[in-house]
Amino acid sequence: MLLAFAPLHKRAFGCAVGVASALLLGAATVAALLIPAVSNFPLYLLGQYFIGYSVTWSGLLIGMGWAAFVGFVAGWFLAFCRNLAVALSVFTMRTRAELAQTRDFLDHI
Repeated sequence: MLLAFAPLHKRAFGCAVGVASALLLGAATVAALLIPAVSNFPLYLLGQYFIGYSVTWSGLLIGMGWAAFVGFVAGWFLAFCRNLAVALSVFTMRTRAELAQTRDFLDHI
């Protein structure tokens, strides 16, 4: 049970999500450059969000940098929200258990 309620390391989770998203965008861009059938997929629209990204070899590096940054921020925030939710639920359960134990305290006086 201790592992189930253990907090996630925010920086490590952010790095993992950032690397995964950068590799995914890199693989999609390389596939669009090398395989003609994949070039119909509108990856160029990511240039609207990632400044400097295009479906070219130079745009690949810029896109991977942006994807790593956005993935890191998203992963860090996701780990933060999960840690907060777990901490609040554990605090609520612990408080309810303590109140249940001391509910009849005044009956013994």
